[in-house]
Amino acid sequence: MFFLCRKLSLSRFRHHFPLRLRRFLGENPNPTTHFSTLPDNQTKRPEKSRLDGVEHKTLKVNGINMHVAEKPGSGSGEDPIILFLHGFPELWYTWRHQMVALSSLGYRTIAPDLRGYGDTEAPEKVEDYTYLNVDGDVVALIDAVTGGDKAVSVVGHDWGAMIAWQLCQYRPEKVKALVNMSVLFSPRNPVRVPVPTLRHVFGDDYYVCRFQKAGEIETEFKKLGTENVLKEFLTYKTPGPLNLPKDKYFKRSENAASALPLWLTQEDLDYYVTKYENKGFTGPINYYRNIDRNWELTAPWTGAKIRVPVKFIIGDQDLTYNFPGAKEYINGGGFKRDVPLLDETVVLKGLGHFLHEENPDVINQHIHNFFHKFL
Repeated sequence: MFFLCRKLSLSRFRHHFPLRLRRFLGENPNPTTHFSTLPDNQTKRPEKSRLDGVEHKTLKVNGINMHVAEKPGSGSGEDPIILFLHGFPELWYTWRHQMVALSSLGYRTIAPDLRGYGDTEAPEKVEDYTYLNVDGDVVALIDAVTGGDKAVSVVGHDWGAMIAWQLCQYRPEKVKALVNMSVLFSPRNPVRVPVPTLRHVFGDDYYVCRFQKAGEIETEFKKLGTENVLKEFLTYKTPGPLNLPKDKYFKRSENAASALPLWLTQEDLDYYVTKYENKGFTGPINYYRNIDRNWELTAPWTGAKIRVPVKFIIGDQDLTYNFPGAKEYINGGGFKRDVPLLDETVVLKGLGHFLHEENPDVINQHIHNFFHKFL
């Protein structure tokens, strides 16, 4: 669902004392951090986005066929481009509200299904889902939509945020500015292999650990049913670690039906279900099966910083915000050290992991206000 924000740099958070989070109406406790309270109508279901005018195409990028959704802005051909990168278990569709709103402001909005997802090709080999593979797709897509000579603004969420952080390390000239959500930058720890560390700290039932054995979790998901799996992931709103004990996970579904959140309609869920029933979960879960391989491949970037302008947004109910060391990293200066051009960190009260869908109006305004600086 959501690859946690830090690759467990345990030495860092063990040696930090928790910092008190102060609330101010007009002044931030930390110059890089802004705490925002949602408007009173936050619990109302967002008005359904009109997807009229969204164009769908298949592009050949980096050796695979990629499905891309696009909504033009003014149609002049010179509209600034925003590229949206989704996470798990999402699709291009997760950005529907952003595409509609921001295209109306003159942006050309583009949202692909990443490799293995939706209507994009899914290579069979597990090792074809590393950072380098996926960012290769993204670079080729940027070249295809810009003619190869322009940078674009990028918005990432969950795994899409991880891919965006890596893109900024490998090819910073391709990124004009970045708005990342939910998953903090995670500088490579040269002495801690990620999955064994996660297993040691959280145990074998931790979801990342449960995803490692090829085919095992897919079999369990098939028994549970695609709609039930997606519904449980998309409605999960617990700040603590996500554990999936075999034959016992999603326990609450046995006691009470998990109602859809206000931001997710049955029609929305049906779209996801249709695509996952057709494609399956293996491609998306293969991203998790490359976490240790990514750690090996990215050794040359140990110590590298993110040197593009960044705005980071996270919900205070997101488990990634409540992950050990995350708040200390944000408020103790580590995040700003590793991302020198960090403009601000916005913590939205009352929002969980899928913040861009939970309150799209607030997120759209943050995206526009930041990217407008670079027009």
